[in-house]
Amino acid sequence: MKQNNTTKKLALAGVLTALAIVGSFISVPVAGSKCAPVQHMVNILAAVTLGPAWGVGIAFCASLLRNLLGLGSFMAFPGSMVGALCCGLVYKKCHILSLTCLAEAIGTGFLGALAAYPVALYLMGIAPAGLFVYVVPFLISTVAGSILAFILITVLEKGGVMSQIKEA
Repeated sequence: MKQNNTTKKLALAGVLTALAIVGSFISVPVAGSKCAPVQHMVNILAAVTLGPAWGVGIAFCASLLRNLLGLGSFMAFPGSMVGALCCGLVYKKCHILSLTCLAEAIGTGFLGALAAYPVALYLMGIAPAGLFVYVVPFLISTVAGSILAFILITVLEKGGVMSQIKEA
């Protein structure tokens, strides 16, 4: 029975990873980074359905594949993974969707943006104007994704779909 549950979680993680990659075609370049709101929506969906560890794994895999496909930058790693961890931990603790969305925005918009500075400087060879240079573009992306996730999950909960996904 446990293997069946793990297989279902792995399948859902694969679908969410694919959604994040396909969703990266919907991106807007802002201040040297690609704002991809679908990744943040996926982070919240993963937090609600699978939990923090799975969410971070999905964010890592999506960032890696997006980079390999030329659809993202190295800054996708700290932005998406920190946000996924924050919203996953908050949802695990309180199960409140609005706080989970806020945790994604804070995790990505501030903590992930700060973590992106050394990535840009040392891995990408970019000399950012300052430590907080990525806060605004990351916030734009994550707030848009958080709003999308809130609306989508609310609609799916009202239709009874979220309970079916969580049971799987």
